[in-house]
Amino acid sequence: MNSMKLLSAQQFRDWDAYTIKHEPISSIDLMELAALECAEYIATEYTIVRTILIFCAKGNNGGDGLAIARLLIGKGFDVRVYILEMGKMGTNDFQTNLHRLHICTTEIHFIQSIDAIPTILQTDLLIDALYGTGIKDSLKDLSKDLVVSMNLSGAEIISIDIPSGLYVDHSSKGNIIVKANTTLTFQILKLCFLAAENAVYFGKVHVLNIHLITDFLNEITTVYQIIEATNIQSLYKPRNEFAHKGIFGHALLIAGSVGKIGAAILSARAAMRSGLGMLTVSLPALTDIEMHLALPEAMLINRDLNGIDLEKFATIGIGPGLGTEIDSEKMVQTIIENYKKPILIDADALNIISKHSDWLSKIPLDSILTPHPKEFDRLFGESDNEFERWQKAIHFSEHYQIVILVKGHHTLIASKGKGWFNQSGNAGLAKAGSGDTLTGVITALLTQGYNSTVAAIVSVYLHGHAADLALKDQSKESLLASDTIEFLGAAFKEFA
Repeated sequence: MNSMKLLSAQQFRDWDAYTIKHEPISSIDLMELAALECAEYIATEYTIVRTILIFCAKGNNGGDGLAIARLLIGKGFDVRVYILEMGKMGTNDFQTNLHRLHICTTEIHFIQSIDAIPTILQTDLLIDALYGTGIKDSLKDLSKDLVVSMNLSGAEIISIDIPSGLYVDHSSKGNIIVKANTTLTFQILKLCFLAAENAVYFGKVHVLNIHLITDFLNEITTVYQIIEATNIQSLYKPRNEFAHKGIFGHALLIAGSVGKIGAAILSARAAMRSGLGMLTVSLPALTDIEMHLALPEAMLINRDLNGIDLEKFATIGIGPGLGTEIDSEKMVQTIIENYKKPILIDADALNIISKHSDWLSKIPLDSILTPHPKEFDRLFGESDNEFERWQKAIHFSEHYQIVILVKGHHTLIASKGKGWFNQSGNAGLAKAGSGDTLTGVITALLTQGYNSTVAAIVSVYLHGHAADLALKDQSKESLLASDTIEFLGAAFKEFA
């Protein structure tokens, strides 16, 4: 599957170099292309007259800033440039753009001490062109003082390529970082923009095409990728018009407990809306009537599975609303020790396994685990930051030969040493029942013969896309998990 790759900081530098060599194009002209895109965006989006303060260090990000300043001056904007003096010579392209800027303005100032940091008005528009993707250390001394001053000003901030102080491919926790309202990034998204811990810094991200040669992406390998709609189109399996229910499989869903039957209902309804042939739901005693009324299409058995041939089921989904009592523990243990095909493990089943770490090695190969971050940490150990949690997911998915979903705004699917980030969905999914619904979708795709990695990728995307489609009738605040289920059909139809 060809997904959009997420590059390391070094790979971004290599991509620039590749384009310069193979286009061919000079580095200063490539910088000009980037500046033109930024200046055009700013001129289009910010038509109210106000002073623009552009802050530059002496690297290539600063060179971008100088070129943007010159272009905005040419469009009639009131621009003032402030260059951070840290005792270093500027790059060649920075110096070239500084010379060009001197020709068209005298509003060029050098910040050599904290006293030289300008007074910033809340009405000013700030352009952060201090440090780009190549930053290796946290901001210190004068650069730190300047960024603190920018953040405290209350002025709107646009960061060029990446907010200064933010690392591209590892955690920036503890760093002083520009808090941008908008980030104008180049060519493709950066890994750092997918981390919730960074959301306060980058604001709205706009990807600007600066025409880097895309052949470069075919020549590199990356751990992380982004799921796109074209990927789903290539992975989706159209239904054979002459098919019958037996072809699409029979799943067992073990879910629900007294007071939590809703979780079982949501999972079961989502599963039936996602294409499986038959569904049997295992419920605790005296709860059958609720499921019958909610979903007459499902078959029901009680929680005691004695005498049930588990192997007749194409897959098993277990966990939503299950509870963590001793009977549930025995149920989870029975399933993972006796069933040999891939299963879907969620919610309370994950919490049960977290109390028995030796059970992880007993989970059937290619099974799918769907923890949210706290469940993940209980299973695999505490993580200091999101990047560490992602790395653990990649490691343990390989170690146990399973698929691990780390649920979040950009859910990560970790499998076989690789990771795929989802981009569909919205904040309306941050509500009870959304995970139960996703469990049903994944269980259904496993049942239909999708391999585990593909089942996880397609399910997460379609589940999120259904939630996006549901916003035509609902707000993010009012969205319910049951609303998402009702729009699964519309989501599938886009790929049918």
